[in-house]
Amino acid sequence: MLLRYFYDEKLAHASYMVGCQQKKKAIIVDPMRNIEPYIQAAKKEDMKIVGALETHIHADFVAGSRELANRFGSTMYLSDEGGKNWRYQNLDDFNHVLLKDGDKFELGRLIFEVMHTPGHTPESISFLLTDGMVADEPMGIFTGDFVFAGDIGRPDLIEKVAGIKGTTEAGAKLMYHSLENIKQLPDYLQVWPAHGAGSACGKSLGAVPSTTVGYEKNFNWAMKFDNEVDFMKALLDGQPEPPYYFAVMKLVNKSGDKLIEHLPELKFITSFVEVERLITAGHQVIDTRDVQSFSKGQIKGTINVPFNNSFTNWMGWIIDYKKPVYLLTNPTDIEEILIALRSIGIDQVLGYADAEVMIEQADVLDSYENVSPTEAKSIMDREDIIVLDVRNLTEFNEGHIEGAKHIMVGTLKNRLDEVPNKKLIVQCQAGGRSAIAVSILKANGFHNLVNMTGGYGQWIKEVE
Repeated sequence: MLLRYFYDEKLAHASYMVGCQQKKKAIIVDPMRNIEPYIQAAKKEDMKIVGALETHIHADFVAGSRELANRFGSTMYLSDEGGKNWRYQNLDDFNHVLLKDGDKFELGRLIFEVMHTPGHTPESISFLLTDGMVADEPMGIFTGDFVFAGDIGRPDLIEKVAGIKGTTEAGAKLMYHSLENIKQLPDYLQVWPAHGAGSACGKSLGAVPSTTVGYEKNFNWAMKFDNEVDFMKALLDGQPEPPYYFAVMKLVNKSGDKLIEHLPELKFITSFVEVERLITAGHQVIDTRDVQSFSKGQIKGTINVPFNNSFTNWMGWIIDYKKPVYLLTNPTDIEEILIALRSIGIDQVLGYADAEVMIEQADVLDSYENVSPTEAKSIMDREDIIVLDVRNLTEFNEGHIEGAKHIMVGTLKNRLDEVPNKKLIVQCQAGGRSAIAVSILKANGFHNLVNMTGGYGQWIKEVE
């Protein structure tokens, strides 16, 4: 048997290649939309990709099952649990098999058994894997967003991002009973989850790639409850805000999205005049440079989302999926940026320009000031200002600057009417998110502001 692990750091998403070396066939578990890494691995191992398994309708990335089916004619193995409202759609053009609890299928001598594990979503399933060449019992389980290392999937996403009332408590109850079922599995069983630390699909995911049923039974906080009421309260408390794009992903993965081969080609923009025209027309123009470079000189009306491991998440928060997107960036990064954007269904990327060239061509540049916490305190002592805290609500509740107003950065674009009409000191925990927030505010006409570098973490050290 062959087992390979793939990890997208920008989404904290794990996927797997499972292959039968005897038959030279492989399947991918919870594949990402960019299927090239699987193709390269299969070629290296002399394998043919014949299938893709999905544990549920994902909310945080576009699944690559349809891409694999289109490229190789591979079979999509999908859940048929959860009722009619949780069934995949538009599958007629793809080879597919719909699965129920207890179903089994084989890949050579490898045996996959379906276990319905609702809670995170009603249709969620896990796959028990048995290597029939050497054993007659499973060696591990692909849990998707059911059980993570140190955490479990959250049940509140459907209600929070899709607005379906009553699903949070119903999901929490289902999760309790699903956990009772997994506790009956052998302790030695390996657990292969679909996400790691940093994912918003849980609240305290571990940063290790795998675990075991026995370890989680002993040390996972969610496994320690013996009554439903206390479990539900603990599960629902302190869940982070889900990104806006999660609602889009649910629809995309349920109904299917355009294949990458059908997406529009990008136009390379060489004229600053054209960039100005796009901004004036109300298009979304994103500058992917680092925050220091952007703060010193920026084209008015652009928003700064630095291209780093947090790029995909923040783009999912702030982009309007219904409008075209244009990029100011380093052209050498464009392919990797496109992979990141398409991984969450931002497909209307129509053009890009070299950021440095556009900055050089601009007649007038905008900028903003960065101040340390000590400098910020001095401004607060002598001026009538408002501190705008753009961290998550849980962070804010754990401690904040006295008198600060809280608007989480991801929600800022929809809450501009709540921003005080005063000078602002914008802060987060370390300074990165507040820089994004400042660029959003400036693009929307707020200019009497500064960014506090070091954030609340440095404020504690310097001021309090």
